[in-house]
Amino acid sequence: MTSRTPTFSLPVLAEKAQAVVFRGLMGLPGPVQRRLAGRPVVVDGQVLDAQTQWMLRLQQWVREPAVETLPMEKAREGLRRQSMLVGGRQPVGEVRELTLPGADGPIAARLYAPRSQVDAAAAGAAAGDGAVAAGSPLLFFIHGGGMMYGGLDSHDALCRFLAERADLRVLSVDYRLAPEHPFPAAVEDCWASYQWVSENAETLGVDPERIAVGGDSAGGYLSAVTAILAAEAGVPVKHQMLIYPVTNMADKSESRHTFGEGFFLTADFMDLAETSYLLPDQDRRDPRVSVHFTEKIPENLAPASVVTAGFDPLRDEGEAYARLLADAGVEVDLKRYPSFVHGFANMVGVGRATRAAVAEIAAKLKAAV
Repeated sequence: MTSRTPTFSLPVLAEKAQAVVFRGLMGLPGPVQRRLAGRPVVVDGQVLDAQTQWMLRLQQWVREPAVETLPMEKAREGLRRQSMLVGGRQPVGEVRELTLPGADGPIAARLYAPRSQVDAAAAGAAAGDGAVAAGSPLLFFIHGGGMMYGGLDSHDALCRFLAERADLRVLSVDYRLAPEHPFPAAVEDCWASYQWVSENAETLGVDPERIAVGGDSAGGYLSAVTAILAAEAGVPVKHQMLIYPVTNMADKSESRHTFGEGFFLTADFMDLAETSYLLPDQDRRDPRVSVHFTEKIPENLAPASVVTAGFDPLRDEGEAYARLLADAGVEVDLKRYPSFVHGFANMVGVGRATRAAVAEIAAKLKAAV
């Protein structure tokens, strides 16, 4: 019999220690956070959320490098780490790792089931009636990250939270990233995998008539494109959930200028994302690149929930796209959270106000599907 000495990875230990310290600081009483955060920030008549302001100040104090300044692999790891830090470990009933067909080979995916469905299936099995969760609504989730960062882990907390709060299954897909795979790889992967999910819904325990598509930032853009492609092809989509989506890579809105520095998402990040994703001669008004320039919105396009943040460079273009859809006769629910920055949907583990906002988004999704 041999004994083994436990081994620990220093990077893992450092990451866990950082998480403990960060969550402790973010858990300070509200009045303390407000004093430490500094004077209120007011722009466009909007007041920045005090807890978000405190988090941004912490980022400055520890000199956390902006991910867009790092080499690609380090940047991807940095975004993953930051997202998991603010997301925390959210409870969920069940998580399954899957592989789906992409446009040019298999892509990874992750299926989340809420505790209500897992418990119902267990109760059915115990009763001997063989009951399983079937006919559940599903959110086909497409992660953000500027088409060059992000993945299943970076948005794990958000997907868990949405599954539980909206009481549905969430399928998160890991499409190919730029610059290794520039446009249209991401669009083609999302569309190919969505078609497979729609055609094979029953094998996932899903009602094919109650599948929503949604995502944040770049994922909001890819969700909007997927919904349009589905409408054109006659593939059912029940709802679109577009959280601060990129909708216009051709023009610079006023909010891109106003909030391009100091509010998490920067002008440098957006420029790098676009130059990584698009080849130099790519038409930025191609509707598969900028959905704002879709010439004819399909009559059967799914209803949409469009979420924007007041201190987000992408605010104006998201709201402009919502108006475009509404003018075309699409049912649209537009909601601006005026005190938040880009990325707030990932902050379900540390922010009181942001967590409440994402719970509201989830409640709307539940009602829609």
